[in-house]
Amino acid sequence: MPTECNAEQLQFSCVERRRVVATFDGGTVSSDAGALLLGRADEAIGLIDRLAGCFSDHRKPELIEHTVRTMIGQRVFGMALGYEDLNDHEQLRHDPVFGALLGKLQAKRSDCAALAGKSTLNRLELHAREGAVDHYHKIRPQTEAIEGLFVDMFLEAHPEPPAQLVLDLDATDDPLHGHQEGRFFHGYYDGYCYLPLYIFCGEHLLASKLRTADIDGAAGAGEEVERIVAQIRARWPEVKIILRADSGFCREPLMVWCEQNAVDYVFGLARNSRLVRSIGAELHEAALESAQTARPARRFKELSYRTRRSWSRARRVVAKAEQTGDKANPRFIVTSLSIHDWPMRELYEDLYCARGEMENRIKEAQLNLFADRLSTETFRANQLRLWFSSAAYVLMHALRRIGLAGTGLARACANTIRLRLLKIAAVVTVSVRRVKLAMSQACPNQREFIAAFHALSAAAR
Repeated sequence: MPTECNAEQLQFSCVERRRVVATFDGGTVSSDAGALLLGRADEAIGLIDRLAGCFSDHRKPELIEHTVRTMIGQRVFGMALGYEDLNDHEQLRHDPVFGALLGKLQAKRSDCAALAGKSTLNRLELHAREGAVDHYHKIRPQTEAIEGLFVDMFLEAHPEPPAQLVLDLDATDDPLHGHQEGRFFHGYYDGYCYLPLYIFCGEHLLASKLRTADIDGAAGAGEEVERIVAQIRARWPEVKIILRADSGFCREPLMVWCEQNAVDYVFGLARNSRLVRSIGAELHEAALESAQTARPARRFKELSYRTRRSWSRARRVVAKAEQTGDKANPRFIVTSLSIHDWPMRELYEDLYCARGEMENRIKEAQLNLFADRLSTETFRANQLRLWFSSAAYVLMHALRRIGLAGTGLARACANTIRLRLLKIAAVVTVSVRRVKLAMSQACPNQREFIAAFHALSAAAR
């Protein structure tokens, strides 16, 4: 039960001859009343129910107090609301707002809280390896089902198949601060870390694959792309697909697979002396123009290029010869797209450079939704945490995409949405007939909250 304390009166500085006092006697008050919008967003897309269906539960049904759905909902809603730590749920399990979100205000047993505490939620993470027999950890995630769910959510977000999809691939670091399983030092990031692979399509998250840091940055990308493309084409067989990534993914096996499976690509290409020599005249012209105008100057050049050993054929390469101040900045991209469809400048500036938006989405997942909180011991448990964070991203994106379209928060990041709409204090009254949340009349974002409620309610019907 929550700790009960005497309501000591705390006195602060006077205001206009009035005493300012504070006491902890306001009854049941929650700081997360806006979480009800997350619940309505979940009703619109069915995320929590379907994610719970990706777990096998071998516990005895008659002895279960906290279902898999309840525990997963606690973790996903908790991350969306800013509670990344399992310890937070020691108090949150008594919050009636969380109970309302998950449809459980009272426990079956008198000696138990309505929702799960940290120890029970921790057992959800401590699942056995696939194929192993474990009589103590009876809840297991099904990897293929979870990975497929993220793509299904993306497909269902489109009422009509788009003509073209651009899939962005990128790797990032998840710093480690202990001796977690799979801990390796990464020279580029100068620290011990994991190296998760993310795949996005616009703002939609399609994959978050945890990997150790002792591998090539593109390791496993081919298998993930093959799985996702197959799932997309099973629903939309005619859609045109383009892969977009930096030079870390410019690998012969991935390009060959794309060419054999009618998937286009545009990848960054690491520069070398041979490539730089091929645009020497363009670099000179850009340097002259920059010196005359005191502004950056750039030129583009088409190349047909083949490496001496690693590539099986010549490919189209677009070179950017740029002078910025006193420094040359040559860059190269390799693509399967034709010059007729994508001229040089448009290919580089409009298509390839747009991949920078994916980096914002990764930052949102890492910094706002705690995808970097991979501090548990085993690698498989940290992969599960990464999936929970990814599910929180999908939920927040649904709130933004469906509920906030046309409002001032339509392009807001998860942290801004959380502060403006979800972190709303309310007095909570639970009666036989209803659960009422009395929110402040001074809430500055009432209009956006009400608009989001109606938009999400319409989508949930």
